[in-house]
Amino acid sequence: MMRNLFSHALAMIACLLLAAGPALPAARIKDVASLQAGRDNQLIGYGLVVGLQGTGDSMRSSPFTEQSMRAMLQNLGISMVGTQTRAKNIAAVLVTATLPPFASPGSRIDVTVGSLGDASSLRGGTLVMTSLSGADGQIYAVAQGSIVVTGISAGGEAATVQQGVTTAGRVPNGAIIERELPSRFKDSSDLVLQLRNPDFSTAVGMADAINRYAAAQYGSPIAESRDSQSVYIAKPKMADLARLMADIENLVVETDVPARVVVNERTGTIVIGQDVRISPVAVSYGTLTVQINEMPKVVQPEPFSRGETAVEPNTDILVQQDGGTVALLDGSSLRSLVSGLNSIGVKPDGIISILQSIKTAGALQAELVLQ
Repeated sequence: MMRNLFSHALAMIACLLLAAGPALPAARIKDVASLQAGRDNQLIGYGLVVGLQGTGDSMRSSPFTEQSMRAMLQNLGISMVGTQTRAKNIAAVLVTATLPPFASPGSRIDVTVGSLGDASSLRGGTLVMTSLSGADGQIYAVAQGSIVVTGISAGGEAATVQQGVTTAGRVPNGAIIERELPSRFKDSSDLVLQLRNPDFSTAVGMADAINRYAAAQYGSPIAESRDSQSVYIAKPKMADLARLMADIENLVVETDVPARVVVNERTGTIVIGQDVRISPVAVSYGTLTVQINEMPKVVQPEPFSRGETAVEPNTDILVQQDGGTVALLDGSSLRSLVSGLNSIGVKPDGIISILQSIKTAGALQAELVLQ
């Protein structure tokens, strides 16, 4: 008797779960949002790369490289007044880096270098000490070190081969941070969380999850969703801001995003979201191939005649039409949409055209993003 009641209860729970429909995907707050005060900052600098094996800038085509080299040697106490150089083992580069949030002086970050002149390769080069500045003009890091180039270039007198880019590379841990950002996390009076994928449903759900935690921990709500991207959190009086953020970022929320179809016409990549729906629509897909071959014939005159050799045009035209199948797409789900398109043998380029036409017809219940 008890076993029957238990089985009946399990069946009732399963029915209720099926009736409720699929649950929204859940994720931690740290995976779907970022702290506004913890944003990255971009750094940029101009430097020189030395030690190249004849693949650097030509001084005649890149005069700024020679000027930079003269200035560098002048700072080192070497005078080059009245002298000229034709060395091709030096190149002018632009150095970029990303300053992570809460970075402290003494820590290291990676830098990226790219050639500014006509250097053919930076492989084997060494970046000379280069200061990296932020948008405010202040120097935040200094970079120096050996450059790692992944591209390969080789060639001879008659042929050359190149794989990847040889005029750009990276210096792992090549920059040392010398100055920290003016703002401090501990001095903030509130927190602002920014959603990576703005959505009102996710923002409201995030604020509700934070308020449930705050009600149990502090006795009052502290979060408010201002728009589809920002959630403001007021700091409780007796709370430690770092510990508060550590607790909040591990809360689990249900995420929701609009239905999208992302299409990349260059690579033929198509990504269809799970919530994409299509109204019942009939699709006919076919390709028309026209092949034209020119096969001229040479006509010779009769023997002992005064005729001339002539070329007689001869054109062969072949018309072939493939496909033409009409399929009914009742896209109540992603699986039915893909099955309907596969049933008529559509290739990726054809699917792109079909999706654009369905969107124009108003039957695609999703946002079509073209890249």
